[in-house]
Amino acid sequence: MGIKNYLIEGGSGTGKTSVATELERRGYHVVHGDRVLAYVGDPETGQALAGPPEGADRIVWGYAHWIWRVDKVRAIAADTTHPATFFCGGSRNFHKFLDLFDKVFVLDIDVETLNHRLDGRPNEPGFEPAERALVLRYHHTREHLPIGINIDTTGTVPSVVDDILAQLT
Repeated sequence: MGIKNYLIEGGSGTGKTSVATELERRGYHVVHGDRVLAYVGDPETGQALAGPPEGADRIVWGYAHWIWRVDKVRAIAADTTHPATFFCGGSRNFHKFLDLFDKVFVLDIDVETLNHRLDGRPNEPGFEPAERALVLRYHHTREHLPIGINIDTTGTVPSVVDDILAQLT
């Protein structure tokens, strides 16, 4: 195992990318999971999938099959060249590698702020009405989220990162 590994998860619009960017700015080793680990696949087998089966709801199916490459997560987590590594992003197969993390942080936000953020992201999940409805449902039910330390992200990004870092000791 690496020296310390942390997972930062959360639904669409909760601030995962912003937190990752701020951690990087502060000199931490960060893995943008949605950029370097993610693909559409079977959450149990890891098999890559081309797309939803006939008749499936494309949006629901896409969210349910957004997974990370378990072998890559394990390899990065085993790297001891960094004192800490933060994995930031969303994955529906987190249960396959949750044991690698010293702590899991789950970003959360109130619905009003979430809607405001989603309004400002026209090319991101949650902007279109059907996606917005699903994002809000998942926000309410906490589907597809691991159990972890809840982090309120309604404040400034630096204050959110301060809150996360304060809980590392």
